[in-house]
Amino acid sequence: MHFIFKPTYFRFFVASIQRDYSKKRSSHSKFNELLLKMPKEHKHIAEAQMQRIKIKQKSAKYAPGKVILQVLGSGAKGAPRAVYLFSDQSRYLFNCGEGTQRLAHEHKTKLSKLEHIFITQSVWKNMGGLPGTALTIQDVGVPEITLHGPNGLSDIFSATRRFVVIKDLKIRMADCSEKAIFEDNVMRVKYVSLHKKKDESSGIEQNEATSTESDRRPSRSRSLSKSRDNGAVVEDNTDYYPYEYKGRRSTLDTASTLNENLLRQYKKESISMCYICRLQPRPGALNLDKCVQKGVPPGPLLGRLKSGEDVTLVDGRMVKSCEVCDSDDPGPIFIVVDCPGPEYLQSLVNSTEIRKHQKFANSDEDAACLVIHFTPVEVMKLPQYKQWMDDFCASCEHIPINEMNTCMGSVAVHRIQYKLNMLSSDIFPILGDKGTPAMHEVNQDLKTKFDISDHSFKYIGGLSSYHLRPKKGFDSSSHINLDMQEFLSETSLLPNFSDVVRDLHQTLEVSRIKLNIKEFPKLLFLGTGSCIPNKTRNTSGILLQISETSNILMDCGEGTYGQILRFFGTNKGNEVLTNIDAIYISHLHADHHIGLLGLLQGRRRALHISNIDKQPLYLIAPKQILTWLTFYDKCFETIEDEYVLIPNDSLLLNRHTYPEDKLRKLLSDLQFSDINTCFVRHCPNAFGVSILHKSGYKLTYSGDTMPSENLVHLGQNSDVLIHEATMEDDLSNEAVVKMHSTTSQAIEIGRNMNAKHIVLTHFSQRYAKLPRFNENFGDNVSIAFDNMQVKLDELPLVPLFYPALKMMFAEHYEEMETKAIKRQLKNERQASIERIKIQKTTS
Repeated sequence: MHFIFKPTYFRFFVASIQRDYSKKRSSHSKFNELLLKMPKEHKHIAEAQMQRIKIKQKSAKYAPGKVILQVLGSGAKGAPRAVYLFSDQSRYLFNCGEGTQRLAHEHKTKLSKLEHIFITQSVWKNMGGLPGTALTIQDVGVPEITLHGPNGLSDIFSATRRFVVIKDLKIRMADCSEKAIFEDNVMRVKYVSLHKKKDESSGIEQNEATSTESDRRPSRSRSLSKSRDNGAVVEDNTDYYPYEYKGRRSTLDTASTLNENLLRQYKKESISMCYICRLQPRPGALNLDKCVQKGVPPGPLLGRLKSGEDVTLVDGRMVKSCEVCDSDDPGPIFIVVDCPGPEYLQSLVNSTEIRKHQKFANSDEDAACLVIHFTPVEVMKLPQYKQWMDDFCASCEHIPINEMNTCMGSVAVHRIQYKLNMLSSDIFPILGDKGTPAMHEVNQDLKTKFDISDHSFKYIGGLSSYHLRPKKGFDSSSHINLDMQEFLSETSLLPNFSDVVRDLHQTLEVSRIKLNIKEFPKLLFLGTGSCIPNKTRNTSGILLQISETSNILMDCGEGTYGQILRFFGTNKGNEVLTNIDAIYISHLHADHHIGLLGLLQGRRRALHISNIDKQPLYLIAPKQILTWLTFYDKCFETIEDEYVLIPNDSLLLNRHTYPEDKLRKLLSDLQFSDINTCFVRHCPNAFGVSILHKSGYKLTYSGDTMPSENLVHLGQNSDVLIHEATMEDDLSNEAVVKMHSTTSQAIEIGRNMNAKHIVLTHFSQRYAKLPRFNENFGDNVSIAFDNMQVKLDELPLVPLFYPALKMMFAEHYEEMETKAIKRQLKNERQASIERIKIQKTTS
């Protein structure tokens, strides 16, 4: 007999067992039996794939009745560029910038039916989210994904194969030539390639000097150019996830697909793809009211009418299908356009394929109803582009997915920050981005602000939608808004919470008086989660603000650039970016460095906007990172002038091999007295780091690691240890498998090195709001949150928040406790079974 528990009853049942645990251990046996009978939460990937194939086969016979375009990422500064097309059968993604995966998770945009991704141009702002999204759809059982876009696009997975483990997902590249057409039961897509204009005098294509203004930077003097001291390019054949493969490799043959010469040619051509998309025609729906009026009885006659057949009733009257069915839907047309720079304009305006769907169309059915513009704002302002837009029908709607928008798409990060702000407005300040302003306020200002003609532009807030079928038009109900009062009331109405907060504020006020709090240095936690981002914890990133004009970034997970702009706002964020003098990468797992390209490009844009000519930043990282960075530089976008690599293993404690003169310059530029690294127990080439500032404070950062004696020696007498604490204590076995630390292990490492303060971070995403506390959490142990900015002298204040935090997130904390008890009971039953087996064997 199988039992199904409702969550409320189950929690009550477990809580009752917990209360009587010490008295009624014998009562656990029946509960353990029930646990074994409960259905598993997650299907095996292979089973999920088989189920997905069956569903696909059933639905492929007809065109869907509901099709919606949803703006997942608006293209605002720091936000991804991503538009999601979904029907009741299949899903399609147009561009996939950094952070797409995180927004999809927050807004429950299911990726389980995603099978096709269309990329307009092979640049990071369009494809930076591909690795993370591929991992997500692999985990939910999607068997195959098809990439559409410029040649060489799929090689991004070849280049990231060492740190993005694709083992259960087949990745293939569609033929996107001019004569090719993609077609399935949902839509038909025509590919249009935009090429750069050739210089008429020389006959060669214009180079990067013709790129849009936002991507250009001031000319750098020769003395400041990137030093070429990195030596030969390191060929990295390291497997950074050996336990993940289990004998299987990706279905993409990464060892033989890379052809750098060909990819360099693709980079030189720099083609941008546009997509003309037409939904498949669909017969008009059967109108039951009309059937009743005509006297059609329930039964098989309705099916015949729906299929287009005329029928004769019992009384001899004929009913025609066209009389009781709505008009056929020939399939609306929408166009996805990306004109990256003025050098592509001639190719765009001369496109005969796009012209067929402007006001020159042969019929109304062939005229586009919607155009999605990934084109930069600077290009959209150009007279030639405006004239091209004028050639669309007046009824055609236009959606810009670029920096014309301001919404970064997330509500969850603002919700939790408003709540934490109630505890301390200094340590948890209100975020600096513009949030989601009211749609009418922005629409009214767009044409003036961007000097764009009077087209039907729509401001894009988070999750804005356009319905293509059954009726065409925008869905304003899907627009998200930030409601501060709603966020606060969710917490302030908790019993006794206002009293707890009042007492906390009084304690903080008294404690601050006792502390000599200096403005710098301070830590800004940009990402405090592990592996993949969720809606409240992004992947690893910590900004050490040494002074008003000097910052160092420690690790750089996906979306770190966007996190900086979200926290500071655009103007202050650009200033912070220009002041990043160094980036430290602890190891080459994707959640610690995949955001590096976006950060480097964001810093370059910030320098241009500020008209600053500054030397490349120091990239202190495993030297094997050059394999990835050099490949990307050669084959996609130029980035080599943005950094100077300093290998982590050249700064090993008591074994420095970095040239002494360059080390002196490094220390001087970063205001350090010393910097040292050590190997830690995680994946190959994983490091911890310790820095000693010239003012005397010492900071140690673990990166990802199991408990490490090397780190203890490295961080002796640190003022601050920032240590990963991925797992709770009773998951120590899982921590060993994944080569991470538990909370108590991290705290113990801090005590062993005599660290004054220990800050725990890199929590498993199961601890989205709080980790589980235990007796080891002393008054010098702090928990890091995303968007927590704390001065080093303020660290003694953070543990004072714990009672209020437990009350604020009581439901989440109760759920964790419940899961812990379930694990404990399961382990006890397993131990009991093992004891019985041993007894039977010995007897």
